Amino acid sequence: MSAVASVREFALPDLGEGLTSAEVVRWFVDVGDVITIDQPVAEVETAKALVEVPCPYPGVVTALAGPAGTTVRVGTPLITVSGEGDGEGDGEGDRPGAILVGYGPEAASPARPRRRRPRSAAPARGGIIPTPRPEAAPARRYSDPVAAPAPEGSLTVVSPLVRRLARDHGVDLRTLRGSGPDGLITRRDVESSIIDAGARPTAGPRAATDGEDGVREFDALRRRAAEAFRRSRSEVPDATCWVDADATGLLAARDALNAGGGEPRIGLLALLARMCVAALVRAPELNSSVVIDAAGRASGIRRHDGVHLGFAAQTPRGLAVPVVRDAHAMSTERLAAEIARLTAAARAGRLTPAELTGGTFTLNNYGVFGVDGATPIINHPETSMLGVGRILPRPWVVDGALAVRSIVQLSFTFDHRVCDGATAGAFLRLVADAVEDPAALLRHL
Repeated sequence: MSAVASVREFALPDLGEGLTSAEVVRWFVDVGDVITIDQPVAEVETAKALVEVPCPYPGVVTALAGPAGTTVRVGTPLITVSGEGDGEGDGEGDRPGAILVGYGPEAASPARPRRRRPRSAAPARGGIIPTPRPEAAPARRYSDPVAAPAPEGSLTVVSPLVRRLARDHGVDLRTLRGSGPDGLITRRDVESSIIDAGARPTAGPRAATDGEDGVREFDALRRRAAEAFRRSRSEVPDATCWVDADATGLLAARDALNAGGGEPRIGLLALLARMCVAALVRAPELNSSVVIDAAGRASGIRRHDGVHLGFAAQTPRGLAVPVVRDAHAMSTERLAAEIARLTAAARAGRLTPAELTGGTFTLNNYGVFGVDGATPIINHPETSMLGVGRILPRPWVVDGALAVRSIVQLSFTFDHRVCDGATAGAFLRLVADAVEDPAALLRHL
């Protein structure tokens, strides 16, 4: 049977955490390019991170969803590819959106060959770039730099998102030196300027005023966070218990582990993560989620086999909760390395959807903000969260005598549908005992 040309539309896949759309930051390909299986074709921005999207189909690119800055909804065409096949499809993999980000046929090639074919001069109406005609003049690549007018000349910026990020954080693009080709100002250049200068978001173009009061609309990140907080607070009957613990031994253990100067350095968060994992092994009902039936009622509890540990990380874009997958199978050193990697990715806005979803338990170190204690909102659909306050020198009774020790307050918030106070108290006490005597943790490893 002879091969015939087939045209496949690759839809923007589900990017996780209920995200329904993403904005194209830049294209890695253009109409007329030849791509291979699982080759990244675009970088898109969600409310949480920048994500490279690979296309599972090989062939010639015949259409793109639009120029950089276009918002594409999940399940709608992102890119159209023409290739050779039998014209009958390949089953489930041919449905738009059926391929998850980062997955495709096993024969993926790491190469990114580029062959140019004639391109159309301009996109058609509706945002989809038409199949190029041989006689058409080459069009500007949608991934090419976009000139941003400025009072003192023009600035080379990779996309409108870079200009918007700079504007919302009060960064003057004319003061930046681009790190990209030919001095291209990239998103990382702006984010580095924000972090270095400690810039804070300004009212921005979306602000509206009502009399003397200024009102700023939620951006995508804050809107999603607000919805998650509302849902957790309205659906979860949570309760919180807390305890003060002597962290002097914990600090000594951290210093001892890092005394040799090896890498990665073991931080307090990694040690606390190890303690949480050990406690969850003994209290598996806390490593769970509530099952909701078709009528919206809680009908059961799903216990998860593995511990996927989320931890709160503050970033220039707001609060993010990266997830350490299979934390129960990691050594303390591996936990430290993964936490460091995910923290760096979160601050750079480079977390993938897989790194932001699927958590079964969250560790929240709000002590870094100078807070002693809190009653955090559970990260829905999880059912529990450990909060850690700042560590301060305080008077403490040791062996009947008053001494100055390093004290920390631990809080544990849990969904009362999955356990009672006795289970929650036992969990918190186990963590507190490990904080006070880290060597005792060896008993449970």
